[in-house]
Amino acid sequence: MDGIVSDVAVGVKRGSDELLSGGVLNSPNSNMSGMVVTANGNDSKKFKGDDKMDGAPSRVLHIRKLPGEVTETEVIALGLPFGKVTNILMLKGKNQAFLELATEEAAITMVNYYSAVTPHLRNQPIYIQYSNHKELKTDNTLNQRAQAVLQAVTAVQTANTPLSGTTVSESAVTPAQSPVLRIIIDNMYYPVTLDVLHQIFSKFGAVLKIITFTKNNQFQALLQYGDPVNAQQAKLALDGQNIYNACCTLRIDFSKLVNLNVKYNNDKSRDYTRPDLPSGDGQPALDPAIAAAFAKETSLLAVPGALSPLAIPNAAAAAAAAAAGRVGMPGVSAGGNTVLLVSNLNEEMVTPQSLFTLFGVYGDVQRVKILYNKKDSALIQMADGNQSQLAMNHLNGQKMYGKIIRVTLSKHQTVQLPREGLDDQGLTKDFGNSPLHRFKKPGSKNFQNIFPPSATLHLSNIPPSVAEEDLRTLFANTGGTVKAFKFFQRDHKMALLQMATVEEAIQALIDLHNYNLGENHHLRVSFSKSTI
Repeated sequence: MDGIVSDVAVGVKRGSDELLSGGVLNSPNSNMSGMVVTANGNDSKKFKGDDKMDGAPSRVLHIRKLPGEVTETEVIALGLPFGKVTNILMLKGKNQAFLELATEEAAITMVNYYSAVTPHLRNQPIYIQYSNHKELKTDNTLNQRAQAVLQAVTAVQTANTPLSGTTVSESAVTPAQSPVLRIIIDNMYYPVTLDVLHQIFSKFGAVLKIITFTKNNQFQALLQYGDPVNAQQAKLALDGQNIYNACCTLRIDFSKLVNLNVKYNNDKSRDYTRPDLPSGDGQPALDPAIAAAFAKETSLLAVPGALSPLAIPNAAAAAAAAAAGRVGMPGVSAGGNTVLLVSNLNEEMVTPQSLFTLFGVYGDVQRVKILYNKKDSALIQMADGNQSQLAMNHLNGQKMYGKIIRVTLSKHQTVQLPREGLDDQGLTKDFGNSPLHRFKKPGSKNFQNIFPPSATLHLSNIPPSVAEEDLRTLFANTGGTVKAFKFFQRDHKMALLQMATVEEAIQALIDLHNYNLGENHHLRVSFSKSTI
């Protein structure tokens, strides 16, 4: 069966530990189906084991040899791929459970499957067999949490599973709600690390395991909660949301997998329940069985419009930046190539300062060197590999001083400064200590406001004395046409200004970012995603 990973393993045996007639198992006319209970140690004394071998098929299954810490969710997950689970009774004192499915056919399919594939929970083999009873009667007041788990699973499951009474063939098994989410990140202009995912998804419940990998040049992840309810809540809340402004969009679906088998704890995979796992450097984080099952899943992800970015605390953006070199974005080597080669520059006009200002929109430029023997080309060193990737993605093919510039990753690791006392005509400049770096402060809001070059510019730090007309005149003097202007309603320190073309906006940004407007206010200019 496709999506079932061997984390649920079973030897099948007819007959079972049976419940005494203490009112827990009931006659067929019970109306208590759909309730969930965990019996405590005292209750479990009511149960005896007689392990009869002559039990006929039943929709109630008896599960033995459960690990002590196993949860209701994990037991329910055993039955989910086969059909609707209508009841569960946990005998924690005896490491056993009874699971009731909606139909006998679903139970038969489940027993047959697990007789061929030994299920494991928490790396321990478990045993599944038919119960001698045909129905579970449980007291729903004993364990409201377990009952809530089952009801939440059932609510989601009804839309996904075959009609009760139909035989579930292997090909027809559909994933009901799983505790495992499949996550794809679209528009990944900024790196998303395992820690960032953990931080976001932990708001909806305990995250047990995460596996990240790249497939079809897309960063993807499998994330397992302890409880399908948490997975459902996270999917509802986060699907279609942006992690950072206008980029890193989450596409979330339920996985067919019900359990992840994490072998290593490193920056690609993590099992938070097993801190003892090795880091396994250089090993694939994705278990082959999971990879095979994952490959068969077809993406059902719609693409809703971009929503508001998630409120990621500053530390997360900083962590993302720090880990940029490790994320394995296409085109960035493991260490992250920090140096860019920019060619087809207008050599009459270009200066290290103008390159610093434009490329500084996408990262903190450390050094710029215009090549002495080829003045239409320059080397630009960014603070990290992700920033160089970002600048290349956004600026390659844009027009600067009337020429379409080409931006590629350089083979150089650093930009060398000229030797002491050597005059290189001001072609090399060190900006390492520049006060104008936009991303120096960890978690700065600038991390969330990185947009492609656009005709509309975002202006900020405008002093009260400066009027719209002053700004229109200032920007028109850069050689372009100001098409529209709008102060922010609540805050006149900020405004949007639209030039006639993207090229004019690029020119205006180069000329006027950090322009002194008086009263100790230096104008800040960046590209906007908005239009006026």
